[in-house]
Amino acid sequence: MMGWVANRWTGVAAAIWIQWSCGASYTFSIYSSVLKSTQGYDQSTLDTVSVFKDIGANFGVLSGLLYSAVAPYTTHRASPSKSIWTSLSGPWVVVAAGAVQCFAGFIFIWASVVGLVSPPPVPVMCFFAWLASNGQTFLNTTNVVTGLRNFPEYSGTIIGIMKGFLGLSGAILIQIYHTFFDGDPATYLLMLAVLPSLICVLLMFFLRIYEVHGSDYKKHLDGFSVVTVIIVAYLMFIIILQNLVSLPNWGRMFAFVILMVLLATPFGIAIKAHWEESRKFSQSYTIERGSSTNKGTTSSSHSASVDQVEYHELPSDEGQVQVTSDDKLPREEEKNLLQAMCTVDFWMLFVIMISGLGSGLATINNMSQIGQSLGYSAIEINNLVSLWSMWNFLGRFGGGHVSDYIMHRKGWPRPLLMTVTLGIMILGHLIIASGFQGNLYLGPVLVGICYGAHWSLMPTITSEIFGVKHMGTIFNTIAAASPLGSYILSVRVVGYIYDKQADKEDHSCFGINCFMPSFFILAAVAFLAFLVGLALFFRTRRFYKQVVLRRLKHYAR
Repeated sequence: MMGWVANRWTGVAAAIWIQWSCGASYTFSIYSSVLKSTQGYDQSTLDTVSVFKDIGANFGVLSGLLYSAVAPYTTHRASPSKSIWTSLSGPWVVVAAGAVQCFAGFIFIWASVVGLVSPPPVPVMCFFAWLASNGQTFLNTTNVVTGLRNFPEYSGTIIGIMKGFLGLSGAILIQIYHTFFDGDPATYLLMLAVLPSLICVLLMFFLRIYEVHGSDYKKHLDGFSVVTVIIVAYLMFIIILQNLVSLPNWGRMFAFVILMVLLATPFGIAIKAHWEESRKFSQSYTIERGSSTNKGTTSSSHSASVDQVEYHELPSDEGQVQVTSDDKLPREEEKNLLQAMCTVDFWMLFVIMISGLGSGLATINNMSQIGQSLGYSAIEINNLVSLWSMWNFLGRFGGGHVSDYIMHRKGWPRPLLMTVTLGIMILGHLIIASGFQGNLYLGPVLVGICYGAHWSLMPTITSEIFGVKHMGTIFNTIAAASPLGSYILSVRVVGYIYDKQADKEDHSCFGINCFMPSFFILAAVAFLAFLVGLALFFRTRRFYKQVVLRRLKHYAR
């Protein structure tokens, strides 16, 4: 009976709910105005708070270190009698830590906004903004790495699903705001403190690492993927509709109920997936039992089959991964952070993160001003900004699926796809720089899809090159380059050139020259990332052939 409650499929559904609830950092624009007015901030001070928010959302080294410390890493099966509810270590510990951070950060910001506490000094507010958004990294790291361990054969697909729902989180939370708190951002801040933390507390014990042999799970992962696509299509429809017409209260509530029904669907898929796997293993056990009885053998095959019927949580005290001589891979699999930082591969990925994702962030950070300078209407700009999260999702989701396809069907390394997306991103920047009529209906789409793809490709490539054990710490260290690139390219390049071109009176700029030089520079930076990605592809091509593809075949067995 416990298997129906605690299994890796229920874990996926639980992770999806945690992912869509934890992206509060993407909704800063909802409560930034009330934060500015109640605390007496000028725009520069508000931007400073926002920067610390972004740093917190991208500084996940602490979450990676905690995950490596408390999550099990072994290929041994635990005793079936061990209850997951009594385990004192595991991924749920990291989720609990993230939930505490989210609650503490947002409850303090809410208390400051509504006047329960006196306006704090700016450094204190920056700290709590960092704390609130940094909790997101604990939840994201847990869901991504746990999913990768539970579904190693299709790591790109499961990471694409997890990263996709994190990308959708902002759009989903904004729908909740429009439904219940429209015009009341202060109460929305209280919701950001309570809702994600409550969901984490209710679902965190489902996030466990399991060992199951002989399971063909691609079909069920595709089921989650189909639901994900349906949800994003529905959100696109609602966003466009809300920008065109003003929905009445009952209309917003009806749209919200449909969204919640769609978000509940993954639990139904989890139940079906577990039932089909259990039936398959039971049938396998019956056949093997009959065969062993006919041959007069012992009951060893009986216990082997029963082992396959149930999910077994991997314990935290079984030691390190052990492999037989037949499974020994020709290159060391597991590296810790310091070992990874001593490799060229690590710094190549770091440069790609600064250049590629930094240029993508610089694009979305300036979307409103780009639209205004080129004469787009306010409705068009709102649609473009809202739909960015959809392109971001499509890249995250599609990057994982496509990379798994080319790995399994073609045997092509994942860095090849990353290099291709960087090439497409160059084209997107050049289209934005051109300033032709309608360019923002194409350029940002290409940049957004490629930007999102990197968030599913980067952690997968990191795990394949450096191993899974310390993957959370290594990837989050690489990801810290993203806000660094955003600061350099957004502030020192795009912002500086815009201010040079802007009118000295009202600080506004109109015409293609406002952003054309900036995006030519962004295209050049993306080209640098493309060259580094191409070098990484050639550098790791042999490794993927000899190690990664062989490892996939091992998982398939």
